[in-house]
Amino acid sequence: MSGGELLQVTALTLRVAAVATLAALPVAVALGLVLARRTFPGRSALQALLALPMVLPPVAVGLALLIALGRRGPLGALWRAAGIDLVFTWGAAALAAAVVGFPLLVRACEQAFSAVDPRLEQVARSLGAGRARTFLRVTLPLASRGVLYGALLAFSRALGEFGATAVVAGILPGRTETLALGIYSRVQLGDDRGALVLCAASFALALAAMLAAETWLRRGTRGGAP
Repeated sequence: MSGGELLQVTALTLRVAAVATLAALPVAVALGLVLARRTFPGRSALQALLALPMVLPPVAVGLALLIALGRRGPLGALWRAAGIDLVFTWGAAALAAAVVGFPLLVRACEQAFSAVDPRLEQVARSLGAGRARTFLRVTLPLASRGVLYGALLAFSRALGEFGATAVVAGILPGRTETLALGIYSRVQLGDDRGALVLCAASFALALAAMLAAETWLRRGTRGGAP
């Protein structure tokens, strides 16, 4: 495997993981806040539903996305109307990675917001701050350590996503071939050397992401953050 190919596959993997994490983050923060601050009928059912992508076979998640985004799917018509062909593109790979890593991010956000003392928010509200200002100036900064830790976990999960990505994005060299997909395709082709090179790159990226997450978590703990 050439250095150019390795760089291309690695860069695509990082792009897919970054876009997946950034796309999932706002929704995960909103849902995490609701689950941490609200009690409502069906809350447990919602939590179970949100956790499904984490416990279902990734291939099943990919098939569901393929059906939904396909030409005859409920979302496929919307994408076609916008002039976008999402299936079998790197965008589909990012979407699959976002869906699979989403439960980790939501749970981390929920726990982070649950650790914030509601009395601090009440003090901010009593001083005239609105809901949005209180969230941006009090709640989110205090929960930022847990939220960012969850984002790093979701990013790490996206780096190694295979099953859902293979179904909805395919394995197209130069277009959708991430590290995980590249390892699989080279094993199938008997290119053990190339597969090992990609394994080493995948290991290095995953280790760097997890080290960053654990370092951030320990630094926040030492600093006395909630």
